[in-house]
Amino acid sequence: MSSNEVSMPTSDHGESMDAIYRTQRHIYDLTRKYYLLGRDRLIADLAPPPGGLVLEMGCGTARNLILAARRYPHARFLGFDISEAMLENARESVRRAGLSERISLTKGDATAFSPRRLFGIAGVDRVFCSYTLSMIPDWEQAISAGADALVSGGRMHVVDFGSQRGLPEWFSRGLHAWLDRFQVSPRAELEAVTRQVAHQRGLLVEHRNLYRGYAQYAVIGG
Repeated sequence: MSSNEVSMPTSDHGESMDAIYRTQRHIYDLTRKYYLLGRDRLIADLAPPPGGLVLEMGCGTARNLILAARRYPHARFLGFDISEAMLENARESVRRAGLSERISLTKGDATAFSPRRLFGIAGVDRVFCSYTLSMIPDWEQAISAGADALVSGGRMHVVDFGSQRGLPEWFSRGLHAWLDRFQVSPRAELEAVTRQVAHQRGLLVEHRNLYRGYAQYAVIGG
């Protein structure tokens, strides 16, 4: 955890997210598509094996899970979120998409979860989180938990806000001011943390900056 951050108890964090998204959830997908860049690239890279299990940490409205389930009809999908308000929207979206048999949702904390505890399974083939870590106080632990959820040969995919070093300073300042309104903090140490987590587990990691540093994308795997 960064020195200027204080770990937030799980119940408090869930209540905080509910407070932010109780109304925002209704326009979340419409507004976020313009600046949550790299999500569709991540989905295209998942490529789960036939019959594979794919888990999204912090699934929000289930937008990503629905797109991934349609792209990979041979796989099953799982998702959890700490916000019950977001899960209400997610469950309804999955139902309307006709994917309730292939997408399972539950409430969970990304920093303290296991596939067995949440879904009764030993592990998953793919874990992904999209613009989630920047909203989790103890985000380093979330990366560790995600890597530990993988079966042998599995991969964890992460996309989130980057450093914006390649973009004009005025743009970076404006973006950070906007993100602060929603308790979102870009994780400058993401590359270092994913490399540490991968090294501790004998895994490899690939990290890329996207869109001149607007976003960053990391893959941890065997």
